[in-house]
Amino acid sequence: MAMSAATESSASQVRVRLRSSDGKYPLPDSGAILVPLSFRRIALSSLVNGLLEHERPVPFDFVINGSYLRTSLEQFLSEQGISSETIVDAEFAPAQKVPQYVTSFQHDDWVSAVDVMPSSQRKTNQPRILSGCYDGLLRVWDTSSNVLAVSPGGEGGGHSMFIKDARWVSPTEAVSVGFNRVARIWKYQESDDGLSAVLKPSIHLYGHKESINAVAVSRRKDGDRLLTGSLDCNIGLWSTSKSGSPPAPPESLPQPSANKKRKLNPSVTQRGPLSMLEGHSEQVTGVTFDSQNPDVAYSVSWDETMRTWHLPSSSVVDTRKTDQALLSIHQLPEMNLIATGTAGVDIKLIDPRVSASAVTAMVLKGHKNVVVCLASDPNNGYNLASGSHDGTVRLFDLRNRKQSKDSFTSQSVYTIQRQSLGSGKVAPPVGSGCQVYGLCWDNELGLLSAGQDKAIDVYNSQ
Repeated sequence: MAMSAATESSASQVRVRLRSSDGKYPLPDSGAILVPLSFRRIALSSLVNGLLEHERPVPFDFVINGSYLRTSLEQFLSEQGISSETIVDAEFAPAQKVPQYVTSFQHDDWVSAVDVMPSSQRKTNQPRILSGCYDGLLRVWDTSSNVLAVSPGGEGGGHSMFIKDARWVSPTEAVSVGFNRVARIWKYQESDDGLSAVLKPSIHLYGHKESINAVAVSRRKDGDRLLTGSLDCNIGLWSTSKSGSPPAPPESLPQPSANKKRKLNPSVTQRGPLSMLEGHSEQVTGVTFDSQNPDVAYSVSWDETMRTWHLPSSSVVDTRKTDQALLSIHQLPEMNLIATGTAGVDIKLIDPRVSASAVTAMVLKGHKNVVVCLASDPNNGYNLASGSHDGTVRLFDLRNRKQSKDSFTSQSVYTIQRQSLGSGKVAPPVGSGCQVYGLCWDNELGLLSAGQDKAIDVYNSQ
């Protein structure tokens, strides 16, 4: 039986069934509620807060028929062609706040990668920011923009060419990959006062024949694992343990001339891959472990495919062919989808399940250049951020979608310009000078983006 939310006549009301996919906001099972057609988002939000009986009201957004409610219910239903005599299903969720700029971390060269070690995983309860740069150096920062540690260069066991990707493995370990074909594992140690630290090369992983584009980390009880994607079209599976790794293949090791032998660092352990996964016909641009099953991984490539791998057998279990080169990858567990950034400026959400009838479940639009990095909101699995060579970061709410001919489409809800452009300026179409190369969305610090302008921009999105 419907419950009235106003005293207006039924002719000016509509029955709305409110629901949320977030378990934090359970509503009493009261069925459809009669609300005035004049209600807008704020009025509906007040109604939901009243039903929830929370001490502190939460601003909510509402998605009806795949679109945000941004007008009155009456106007919205008219524009959508929905009869006011039907029951309207409205999904509500905390409103996504407009991202607010916090600060920037300035570097000496283009910044290709950024990652955050959360305070919850550190004894000192202070997050640490890891950055990889085109000058071949890793840096560790505190939240006050202080550099705590810088990796050594090539002669000290570090990178002699630019870094393409970098990730924290644990609070005391990091990994980086780049142009010189070697994945490097680093030991990280801070001083007791937390004001300085050291990055020391620990293991060099040999096996790729060309530069390495991407790295992914899987924390496991039986030993952490790494995935690397390379220009040589292969994917490397590695252990971070010296004792759990095979010897480095002799043919992959550097063969220095006599006058360069002094420059090798014999204290850095050399190891090889657990396996090399072969199958792609073009360079591998992105890799990720399945968040639920560490024995499963996904990869994307310039060969326009996304592949699903069974790691114990080193075999491809599924190949999804698209119509564009794929440049980045990110799993969306709550939606059972894989987000892939393309060379055709769109983001394709791919259903990896073998039973899926269509390759692309949704297409996200808005960018004007290639999409090279992706990250999801740690507090809301429906929010996705993308970084592009057009110089912007775009935020998508995947519930805000429209049916197209073959799949759903969605437009970004916010666009973030690089701070280096200055107030009110917009990036050029090709993003020259301000291309975005890396993203990380952290629960505590917010959204961090690395770019061609030699900076990491930090935005608070909560």
